[in-house]
This record gives sequence, C-alpha cells and structure tokens, in this order.
Amino acid sequence: MNAPLSRVSIVLVEPSHPGNIGAVARAMKTMGLSRLSLVRPPEFLRAEATAMAAGADDLLLRARVCATLPEAVAGCGRVVGTTARARRIPWPVQGPRDIAGELAAAAATTDVAVLFGREHAGLTNEEVELCQAMIRIPTAGDFSSLNLAAAVQVVAYELHMAASPMTAPASPPPSPDAPPTQEEMQRFYAHLERALTATGFLDPRKPRLLMRRLRRLFNRAMLDQTEVNILRGFFTAVEKHAPVAGRAAGIDTDPT
Repeated sequence: MNAPLSRVSIVLVEPSHPGNIGAVARAMKTMGLSRLSLVRPPEFLRAEATAMAAGADDLLLRARVCATLPEAVAGCGRVVGTTARARRIPWPVQGPRDIAGELAAAAATTDVAVLFGREHAGLTNEEVELCQAMIRIPTAGDFSSLNLAAAVQVVAYELHMAASPMTAPASPPPSPDAPPTQEEMQRFYAHLERALTATGFLDPRKPRLLMRRLRRLFNRAMLDQTEVNILRGFFTAVEKHAPVAGRAAGIDTDPT
C-alpha cells in the first residue's frame, strides 16, 4: 500500500454494475489505493466483480457500504468530485494532474474522498455541494465518455505519481489547523442559513440559489477549523442582534 495515500477513499455513488465495481478495485490497487466506499450499490460480491477485480478481491471484501453520501464522506476534511459536464452554477474545476499533489498533501493530515457519480448521470447538484472542487478528465472533444473504472484509473494514477517521493512536486506547508470535517461544515452551513434568515437577507420561502452559491464560495476557500469557529462566532452575534427578524421567519435564534 502507498502510505501517503492510505487516507484517500474512492467513493462510488450508486454504481450500477458489479463488474464496474470489480474493475475499480483493480484500478485502485495497481496505484496503491485501498479504501473503497460504495453508496447504495447493487449486490457486488459476485463472480463477475471478482473476475474484474483480478486479484484485488481484498478491496471488495473490505469495501465500506453506505446508505448515504454524507455517511460515506463523514470525517473527511477534503472532498472532491468528478464531473464531465458544466453546471448551472459552475464549481471550481481542475484536471486530475493539477489537483493530485494537493490531495496527496492533504492526506498527510486528514481523510480525503474522491467521488465518482452514477455511470449514466454523474453526481447531482446536491452531491456536488459537498465538494470543495471538481475534477474533469480532459478527453477528445467529440467523445468524452469514460468507463467508470477508466476514470478511476486516470485519477488513481495521478494520485500515485503525486505521492511518489521521486515525482511529487514541492507542496506548500499545511495549515497548522486541521481542516473541518464534513459534519462540521454541514453545521457551519446550517448556522449560516439561520443567520441569513434572521437578518432577512435570505427568505426561506424564496431561497433561489443563494445557499448553493455560498456553499461554492466557502468550499472554494477551504476554511480551516479556526476560520470556521471565527465565522460561527460572527453568525451567533448576527443572530443575537436580529431576534425580531429571526422570530418572524419562524427560526430558532438561540445560539445554544
């Protein structure tokens, strides 16, 4: 196992085919990745998956099966997704080679998750909201469809190369503060929404895309734990000074 990548998880969201899951396990193992999480998969411990795994059966047996995506990324301080299409609200997008060094460096201090969506439809907008950035694999302009295992192989290769001491570029020193986990970030966004509602800036009856845009902004900023605590202290102060608006909106403005 490649020790620098021991905290990197490949997360497959609703994969449709056991053979694809087996092929993903093989792609991972060849590049030193060992943590596979599956969100609502089909029954996959079958001969077809084992055959496609071609010696990576141990990854299949240890695969973590989750009921939801938040469960699969719980505890992760860095979450990135993969996408092949443009979004109405564009998320920060990098190529796998551009982001691999950053992810390998992050894995030294926190759990990292790389999300791959459904073979036919990818990740939903709500699932993208959990990601700080997106990965897009460059392909020929007239044919951009990659098999799931092939996409995992490309990303896994770049991670393997970035983590290799012979090839890894110098990376900036990590922040002394650990990054917040996904659970902490979801509490942060819930607190932000309460504060915005308390001031009247956000109308919960007509939210439009405000929270999605703000999630993109803060995901892009990659806040550390101290910054999250500072902002949540600010949100609490906002709520204390806007109790009338908060009560009118029907929300709980008690910071406790």
